Amino acid sequence: MIRRDMPDEYFSLLASVKRPGRYTGGEWGSVSRRDSENANAASVARICLAFPDVYEVGMSYLGYQILYSLVKTLDYAEAERAYCPWPDMEEGLRRAGLPLASLESGRPLRDFDAVGFTLQCELCATNVLTMLDLGGIPLLSAERSDADPLVIGGGPGACAPAPLEIFFDAFCVGDGEETLPAVLSVLNELKERPRDEKLDALSRLEGVYVPGAGHPARTAIVAGLDNGFINRDMIVPNISIIHDRAVVQVFRGCTRGCRFCQAGMTGRPRRERSAASVVSQIESLLAYTGWDEAGLLSLATCDWSALGDAMESLSDVLAKNHIKLSLPSLRMDSFSVEIASRLEGMRRGGITFAPEAGSERLRRVINKGLSDDDVNAALDAAFRYGWDRVKLYFMMGLPTETTADLDGVADIAGRAVHYARSNKKCGEISVSVAGFVPKPHTPFQWEPQASRGTLRERGRYIKRRVKGGRITLAYHEPDQTFLEGVFARGGAALGRAVLEAWRRGARFDGWTEYFDINRWEEVFRDLDIDAEEISTGERAIDQPLPWDMIDTGVTKEFLATERARAYAGAPTADCGEGTCNACGWNRFTCCADARRERA
Repeated sequence: MIRRDMPDEYFSLLASVKRPGRYTGGEWGSVSRRDSENANAASVARICLAFPDVYEVGMSYLGYQILYSLVKTLDYAEAERAYCPWPDMEEGLRRAGLPLASLESGRPLRDFDAVGFTLQCELCATNVLTMLDLGGIPLLSAERSDADPLVIGGGPGACAPAPLEIFFDAFCVGDGEETLPAVLSVLNELKERPRDEKLDALSRLEGVYVPGAGHPARTAIVAGLDNGFINRDMIVPNISIIHDRAVVQVFRGCTRGCRFCQAGMTGRPRRERSAASVVSQIESLLAYTGWDEAGLLSLATCDWSALGDAMESLSDVLAKNHIKLSLPSLRMDSFSVEIASRLEGMRRGGITFAPEAGSERLRRVINKGLSDDDVNAALDAAFRYGWDRVKLYFMMGLPTETTADLDGVADIAGRAVHYARSNKKCGEISVSVAGFVPKPHTPFQWEPQASRGTLRERGRYIKRRVKGGRITLAYHEPDQTFLEGVFARGGAALGRAVLEAWRRGARFDGWTEYFDINRWEEVFRDLDIDAEEISTGERAIDQPLPWDMIDTGVTKEFLATERARAYAGAPTADCGEGTCNACGWNRFTCCADARRERA
């Protein structure tokens, strides 16, 4: 659908760009309060929710959809959307002298009270600048006036904001349902006040970090998911997107304690939705959107204690309306496979597991909690329950990794072929290996990242070891992994590099067709930034870290203890199953306590 009010000059660009549906707006579920329709529209705080990647990626991100629906319920705020235009559309906008505008009303980004970016990936940094520049907003926070909108960052990237501080006025850390309404309330109350006064007020909010304010920020959380905001509508995209279905998040946080996993550490404490709440939400979303597929989302959906009850309640509704149900996140055990076998939606594209490491020894190091017997049982069950294709995800470059661990990747792939044949299946096995990036706020945040040469060598070694006509192998480009590591682990000096690389043409660095490592290497060299040291340098436990201004609730002491246990090969039990591991959240609310309450 194309918006009837789309200006002719924008409409004329659509014939010359790829996938014009990215830019038309007018989707089912997207609404805007027009000034002519709402007498109080001028008094609300207007925010443009900006996603620094293409429409198909941004529309697939559940958090973005939740915040959009949430703001629509606030009588003091209004939300519209913008996505990063593909380079052909960027060129067209610049050639025509047109600003980047929202999809709902065609309002240029510069005319909002705030522009809120979802920072989902380190390699989207230059896309932020593209959107600001096209939107008519000065790139540097220090150069903005009272007439310019505040630029606010949220999402995973806000947990390590230093490399982007010079471009942002504030960052929201933690659950957006807690921080965004509070931010918009302040902006509405201080709508006509100077930006310094607004920023001072924002800096006092829990979960908001304002660079230069002089104090850290602590993660804001929604304590009870059933009692918080529940979205019962979603925007239905005009074109096919990555995850084209209704999605409900069944719990947040994770207590399994994988030592490489940033989301598992920063998303604590674990909080569940009830089966009744999830079932009600799915029914509402399906009725509103017309989708024929629904997904249950979390870091490990089979850990959801109400999964069985929810599936029993949903079975009749799904069957009657021919709705497919999928579980995007599966543990690698036979129970998870048995649960997934009931869901027809999962069988269409195969089943995916993430052993992460090739050997049981290395999985103990990263606290994956997955034995060789578990791997065997899951592979056997997958083919026994009817799948023909299995995808396996691994990392290389993990701490303490040896050649034997790399051999284990090939061994697991071979075992998958064996179990396929044992169950009389063709057995197409897809193996994907990504370079490990030590992420902030994890037990491995002090670790050096493996060099590009090392990652390339290990990837080639695995490729030589993986044999069999039914096995395909792909490993992530080490140069992109390197750049991701630089920005995950770097400090404020990297802001200059982002700006300079963007000026030299850097766009969509997460997309292979546009990524150019030579451009970044030239920028680092010209600005005298030792990117190799940022990426591969080891850091002392007592050394200040660039992300220390963000308190996620998990203490450094706990992370350091977990790092020591990793090198000792010692597992740490899931605190959601019993005893509190004193990660730091016991200061406020505890995952183990929540587990006992559910019991």
